[in-house]
Amino acid sequence: MSNNWQEEAMRRLRQMRQTSGGMGGRGRPQMPRGGGPALLGGALLIGGAMVLSNALFNVDGTHINIPWFETPVVYDVRAKPRNVASLTGTKDLQMVNITCRVLSRPQVEALPQIYRTLGTDYDERVLPSIVNEVLKSVVAQFNASQLITQREMVAKLVRENLSRRAARFNILLDDVSLTHLAFSPEFTAAVEAKQVAQQDAQRAAFVVDKARQEKQAMVVKAQGEARSAELIGDAIKKSKSYVELKKIENARLIAQQMNESGSKNRLMLDADGLGLNVFETDEKKVRTLTGKEIELDIEPGYKIKEKVEEKEGIPPVQQRLIYGGKQMTDDKTAADYDLKGGDTLHLVLALRGGCQ
Repeated sequence: MSNNWQEEAMRRLRQMRQTSGGMGGRGRPQMPRGGGPALLGGALLIGGAMVLSNALFNVDGTHINIPWFETPVVYDVRAKPRNVASLTGTKDLQMVNITCRVLSRPQVEALPQIYRTLGTDYDERVLPSIVNEVLKSVVAQFNASQLITQREMVAKLVRENLSRRAARFNILLDDVSLTHLAFSPEFTAAVEAKQVAQQDAQRAAFVVDKARQEKQAMVVKAQGEARSAELIGDAIKKSKSYVELKKIENARLIAQQMNESGSKNRLMLDADGLGLNVFETDEKKVRTLTGKEIELDIEPGYKIKEKVEEKEGIPPVQQRLIYGGKQMTDDKTAADYDLKGGDTLHLVLALRGGCQ
């Protein structure tokens, strides 16, 4: 359109110059009568064409507004945020309140079409309807739990569908995000109750498993204690040294615990208090053939004949001690025969006039 105006103006200007006459006798052109107004009109015509072309086809910069003939329409082409809330249902028929934040701006090249079809409030006319429609269509594809676990996928589908729908109206979307997602109070209470029930079930399973493990531990401990008692009994039968060793170990443990307690009040224990009675003796009874009983307190390392001699004055050479049907020798001690408290020994005296 601007090219036609400019060509028409240039054509008229050339015609006026051709009709203005040739060169004078002095070599200078003669200005015809009325030539000045014609030139002025041509210049005004060219200037008007340039102004009109600038106003119609240039986008940026300063424009000339002709009063009563032109009215400016201002569009903000910067991106503007808008929050659209929607109440929709999920695939498993649960109601959810969802809020979508849209950052939109108009397509600059299509502003005349936007003005003719939608007007200046294009975003108010388009965005609420298409956002609600897209949200409902996308949310209906997921369950309530999937909206939480697959939120990124839901936002991606909403962004793609909404951008495609907005492009039909020459609207560009710079960003689409889901800012709020809330379920109904009934559904929230049901989810919380389910989580509590699951935690209770896990706690009960843990208690049962713990009781089973404790029972197994008690069985193993009892078996170990029984085996330990059996081994201790066998060790005691073989030798009393094991008992003496345990006494020493217990005494050392008691002393260590008292030392580690750090108490300022020191408690002194004797050998009996420590469980280590080095003066412990066993009471043995020696019975003669006449029925006389001789009570002896001897330690495991003592020889019985020597103790009889100390108490009754009978020399060892005249003593014959019988225990368990066997005669005891002179070089054997009480520990060699595994004598216990209360055991009875039979004493036979070897005298010149006979045996007592």
